[in-house]
Amino acid sequence: MRIALAVEYDGSPFCGWQYQDHSPSVQQHVEKALSKVANQPVRIVCAGRTDSGVHASAQVIHFDTEVERSMHSWVFGANANLPDSISLLWAQAVSEEFHARFSAIRRRYRYVILNRRIRPSLLARRAVWEYRPLDEVRMAEAASYLIGEHDFSSYRALACQAKSPVRTLHKLDVSRQGELVILELEANAFLHHMVRNIAGVLMTIGAGEQEPLWANEILNLRDRTLGGVTAPAGGLYLTGVDYPPEFELPELSRLPMVW
Repeated sequence: MRIALAVEYDGSPFCGWQYQDHSPSVQQHVEKALSKVANQPVRIVCAGRTDSGVHASAQVIHFDTEVERSMHSWVFGANANLPDSISLLWAQAVSEEFHARFSAIRRRYRYVILNRRIRPSLLARRAVWEYRPLDEVRMAEAASYLIGEHDFSSYRALACQAKSPVRTLHKLDVSRQGELVILELEANAFLHHMVRNIAGVLMTIGAGEQEPLWANEILNLRDRTLGGVTAPAGGLYLTGVDYPPEFELPELSRLPMVW
């Protein structure tokens, strides 16, 4: 049987999603918890690996097992063995054609910026602090140059292992709610550090250090070494993964706009 599950987590205590030798990962904790429910080793596949400090409200995973458990048991049994910073939201049996990563057709991220002079306490590690006043109108103008299908070489990490730098960015909205500036991104897929590199460029433009057209100039250079800074991880959330309707997955959790 193949089972799909949704996971939410606070990425602050972890080295990221994927197993690392030097510190605990989200994957390590989830596999350990599911293995206890199955009473045998469980190996999982995720929709998108997140970096150290990155959060998720709707990560999707799958695993294969011959063990018979109810969907309730998979969720509540695993949650009883997970730290407070990780929680399974639902589980559902799916066909063998389903793959958490390769069946995904769109992914959504949110990047949250606390824009004020005073450093945060309540939002520390939950939002990125930017003390420079940001002009969200300039940021939105810059964002418009990145919508569509492009070669995002200038916006991916130098160590990115994706075979192609071409991605289709369907949405890149910039909005302000009081002291929060929020980026909402949706694409067919994202490159390593793509969201954080876009955020770094938009923040530089919002602070008045570059003109909005600079975002397009960087895009056309297709050279990461000539791009902007990589923004911190703490404000980044994986907020959704879309799949073809035939898999009939439950509705994924959505964070409120202010979080």
